[in-house]
Amino acid sequence: MIGKKRFVVGLVLAVFWFVPVQAILGQDAERAIKHVLEDQVAAWNRGDIPVFMQGYKNSPDTTFIGKTMRQGWQQVMDRYKTSYSTTAAMGTLEFSDLKIRMLGANYAVATGKYHLTRTAAGGGDASGIFSLVWEKSADGWKIILDHTS
Repeated sequence: MIGKKRFVVGLVLAVFWFVPVQAILGQDAERAIKHVLEDQVAAWNRGDIPVFMQGYKNSPDTTFIGKTMRQGWQQVMDRYKTSYSTTAAMGTLEFSDLKIRMLGANYAVATGKYHLTRTAAGGGDASGIFSLVWEKSADGWKIILDHTS
């Protein structure tokens, strides 16, 4: 009977311990993902596409969906370099209405809005929405799928 009581007490303590830990892990993931996005905005606004691309998983499976679909980290990089070949075309990037939802311990989705402030010569202002699927790896949180429109 004592063994059964210990088991029940242990189970109850484990449940109370596990729930807050999961909440904390989710908050840590959200902070880490927001940090990557902040780093990407800073790189973009410096005109540094290679550093901006560090937020994406360097994998042949990394996918960008916009007006076209690009599969593979290098193809996504090439798309950015072609579409935003000058700092005027890149403009100044801002994200807003950012929401992050955990899809498990190692996956998350981020949704939000983007706005590019650009001169007329740079193509004029542009804005839209995005959803990003993130994967946690030994290299930290990385985008594995970007759907921007």
